[in-house]
Amino acid sequence: MATVLAERPAHVPPELVVDANIYALPGGDTDPQMAWKALDIPGNPGFVWTPHNGGHWILTSAELLWDIFPDLDRVSANDIQIPPGDGSFKLIPNESDEPEHHYYRKIVLPFVSPKAVRGLMDEVRSMSAELIDGFLDRGSCEFMTEFARHVPMRIFLTLVNLPDSDREWLVDVVDKVIRPQSEEDRTSNTTRMSTYLAEWIDKRRAEPGDDLLSAIIHGKVGDRPMNELEVLGQCMDVMFGGLDTVASMMGFIMHFLATHPDQYRDLAGNPARLSIAIEEMLRRFAVANPGRRIVQDIEREGYAMKAGDMLVLASCLHGLDEGRWDDAATVDIDRKRSTHCTFGIGVHNCPGAGLARSEITIMLEEWIRRVPSFGVDPERAVAMATGAVNGVVALPLVWPNAAQPLPGN
Repeated sequence: MATVLAERPAHVPPELVVDANIYALPGGDTDPQMAWKALDIPGNPGFVWTPHNGGHWILTSAELLWDIFPDLDRVSANDIQIPPGDGSFKLIPNESDEPEHHYYRKIVLPFVSPKAVRGLMDEVRSMSAELIDGFLDRGSCEFMTEFARHVPMRIFLTLVNLPDSDREWLVDVVDKVIRPQSEEDRTSNTTRMSTYLAEWIDKRRAEPGDDLLSAIIHGKVGDRPMNELEVLGQCMDVMFGGLDTVASMMGFIMHFLATHPDQYRDLAGNPARLSIAIEEMLRRFAVANPGRRIVQDIEREGYAMKAGDMLVLASCLHGLDEGRWDDAATVDIDRKRSTHCTFGIGVHNCPGAGLARSEITIMLEEWIRRVPSFGVDPERAVAMATGAVNGVVALPLVWPNAAQPLPGN
């Protein structure tokens, strides 16, 4: 897809300029997080600037990311599309500021509370087992399309009480919105998804239930009801949040374990280490790269990002900062546990983080229960990508079965 180049503003020094289209970073097809790390050029004060996609800053410092993520005074989550859009449609609560953000988030929280998540776990486990059993005897799968994109979509459909029979169609449409071949492809599939949701919104408005969709439709921002764009924006945000980020987290974790069989065997033999291992892999393979709009100048080491500038918070650069983590690029399950910002920090931290962790944990438990060893299929290509979300596009896996030994064993 074409990128819009901006002229370098006078306050951006040449030494901080990088030639970086965040939607197609060099090396992003094999290790998206390290592709972002390559932007951390020597001597930068914790941020660099790119002319691509209308021009924007990228934070490179763990310290600065930790400070700016929760900052409600110097940065805004309103009008944060990169490249800039017309601002007519927003994914909320992600693309909103206080006080509206508080009310949007309040609608979702009861459906992803610890108690609510526990109530979903039987369904997550049942579906995980069902999906794995469906391709187990084959000795191979395309993990992203046959597993990772289905579990979070099923949970989304459960939360909003929509038919599971629509899952295959929705997975395909959402995938084309997230990683389109062209802007026209993105627009047409966004329209298809919006039309689908709008029809269900009309039905649920007439016949409300106790589901998340009904709660959004009848939610209020202060004393006023949510308008149609807010309702649609929140529905789409819940869908994207569940599908793209969780599926990508699953993909990166499974790719790591497929290429590090000793680590997989260690987890299989020591299930008590699973939660620690998941946190370490989430640190190393962070996926979210949200935008922000600067509303107050941010100064550091004599350089300044100015009010009105756009900014990207690449969460993976927190997890890869050698000043924050020893040997940051290495997955070390024995690493002294410390807080990462993979799910964000502050009021914009991911409300579904507990659900995501539970889905990943159950995925690994059910996989370990059935697959003693596995690897990447050498006959098919792994595909990854950078963007607003670092993603795994294709992950072909193989494992021993009666007819097929594992390659390399």
